[in-house]
Amino acid sequence: MSATVQDPAVRKPRQPRKRTGLDRSGVEWVKLELMRVAYATRGGFLAARDPRGVVAWYAVCALAPWFTYDLRLLTVFFVAALGCALAARIGPLLLGLFVLSTIGQVGYLLVLVLVLGGEVGSVVALTQAYLKLSTVSLVSMAAFVSMDPEKICDALIALRAPAILGFAVSYGYRMVPVLVDEFQTVVDGHRMRGAPSRGPGLLGWRAIVRGGRIAVQAFYPLILNTAKRTRTTVEALETRGFTAAMESGAGREQRLAHLRWRAGDTALLAVTVVVIVAAYVGLPAIA
Repeated sequence: MSATVQDPAVRKPRQPRKRTGLDRSGVEWVKLELMRVAYATRGGFLAARDPRGVVAWYAVCALAPWFTYDLRLLTVFFVAALGCALAARIGPLLLGLFVLSTIGQVGYLLVLVLVLGGEVGSVVALTQAYLKLSTVSLVSMAAFVSMDPEKICDALIALRAPAILGFAVSYGYRMVPVLVDEFQTVVDGHRMRGAPSRGPGLLGWRAIVRGGRIAVQAFYPLILNTAKRTRTTVEALETRGFTAAMESGAGREQRLAHLRWRAGDTALLAVTVVVIVAAYVGLPAIA
């Protein structure tokens, strides 16, 4: 039997490289995650709700932990807020940042215990503040990740907020991808014109230092280019009568005509209030 010789001109199709953990830390992945967060593309249990109901739900959940200092009650609110954030599909970027901040806070508390010689009172007070702020952060992510800029702007206008506030929120969301694009452009320019890296070094210290240097050098060009785009965007919006249309009654009614308060929005608020009241009443009674 003769061995089959493969023609060198005929090559197998190149298989796409699988995404690794290092690829996920790139600027492109961060940009895509920010776009998903800003424009609420992941869905979640709050995505189909009326934006006014979502804002009201956020206000109730954000105020609930500030009326108690009971660690058990604050822990219940924290766990419930974490469950809501996961159900709202906040995404790995925001979740990772929150986990990193939690690890840093826990480490800070452990260091404080060692410094104070085991003083429990200070640690308890800091833990209370951390649980309150973390609960507010989680419900904030759950609420605002579930609404795109148009929904947030409509909710603010429906709640009689100043028109300039809705304009600022809508414009701020639209500037997120612009900022990321400008940053990536400036960073790519520095890499093309700069000296090549001499290797990652021990534990990648050279890559970390080089990345930090490029980030600092990219700050001023980023601000300058963003300012130019900001002026163009604001002039375009004002030419189309964005602010004037929101201040007039007819324009406001036309803008909010699509909003519909449904039974699901009422059920969401009712269940949230019942759970919070039950937690306030039930846990002290158990103690």
